[in-house]
Amino acid sequence: MPKTSLDVNTIRKDFPILNREVNGKPLVYLDNAATSQTPQQVIDVIVDYYQNYNANIHRGVHALSQEATDKYEEARIKIQKHFNAEKSYEIILTSGTTHSINIVANGFSSLIKKGDEILVSAMEHHSNIVPWQMLCERTGAELKVIPMNQDGELLMEVYSELLSNKTKLVFCNHISNALGTINPIEEIIEKAHKVGAAVLIDGAQAAPHLVADVQKLDVDFYTISAHKVCGPTGVGMLYGKEEWLKKLPPYQGGGEMIAEVTFEKTTYADLPHKFEAGTPNICGGIAFGAALDYMNTIGFENIAAYEHELLVYATTELLKIDSLKIYGTAQQKTSVISFNIDGVHPYDIGSILDKLGIAVRTGHHCAQPIMDFYKIPGTVRASFSFYNTQEEVDALLAGVKRAKTMLL
Repeated sequence: MPKTSLDVNTIRKDFPILNREVNGKPLVYLDNAATSQTPQQVIDVIVDYYQNYNANIHRGVHALSQEATDKYEEARIKIQKHFNAEKSYEIILTSGTTHSINIVANGFSSLIKKGDEILVSAMEHHSNIVPWQMLCERTGAELKVIPMNQDGELLMEVYSELLSNKTKLVFCNHISNALGTINPIEEIIEKAHKVGAAVLIDGAQAAPHLVADVQKLDVDFYTISAHKVCGPTGVGMLYGKEEWLKKLPPYQGGGEMIAEVTFEKTTYADLPHKFEAGTPNICGGIAFGAALDYMNTIGFENIAAYEHELLVYATTELLKIDSLKIYGTAQQKTSVISFNIDGVHPYDIGSILDKLGIAVRTGHHCAQPIMDFYKIPGTVRASFSFYNTQEEVDALLAGVKRAKTMLL
């Protein structure tokens, strides 16, 4: 352990932040489900943009504008190819997953009516719950929930029973941010389509660990955020099938998303610009493409195999600690471990770990319904990436044991 050929020590040299100390201790960064760290190769792309060709795109005839436009659109094509979208204009560049989901929820306001039903899974992030609640409030549609079991797996038999000709939309995360569960989205998509429902998959937590082929999945919408895949914050992707993107009205009005404007009437631009009002995060989009390039050079199969080894090792060793319980024990899961120690608040464990230089996330992880299901206030969440090491897992184990001794 680990047995993969991934050269982690060399990879770690790409991440300057991993060299720093926190509270006088070497940083052990285990909050990757919240945001990944950024390699020097992506930082260099960001610096290069602002140093050498910072300009607004799509609107200028001068050299800098043309260069920035070319780089931005090249990034869109990189994203298209990474997710195997059929057309580059099916890739809408957004500020992140939340923005992407709200574009779809807003657009369906004109397509949903009273009596229609919308299904969401019980393990969604708040950003994939609240927009649909707002949509139901606006339209009179009904929100129904696909339940889960104690292992953190969706009850697919109940899902099948919930589907009907009233079902218009189904929403589910590819991987749970709170539990690490990998959901059976192929089955979810196939069954939804049989009743004529559209499907949006929140891929924010999946994107760092695997590559979703949107054509193979036959998914209608797929969303991710760049900062989960070694890119910058404030930029993300909405993939949508062309047929759906053409049906949805624009989310925002302004520059770039128009074809022609008069005071009497405005006509909208073609895809993808119809959904990209205003000056975008140009540098972020370019760096998004660079981040995918970086991760693809490492290889997602290599990443998945190595992270699985870290997950198995950490799970096995944590369960040796008396009174420690792990939430989310699905057969199919990724490198996320949510846990508590009986009688100890997760915040207190997280605070002690921070004093030891160990960064974990504590709380409900923007997935409060999951915590309500388990009847807990929250969890300690350790989430591993391909640049983490067994030694860092050992530091976590020692830190948890120390916290337990101090708090009980």
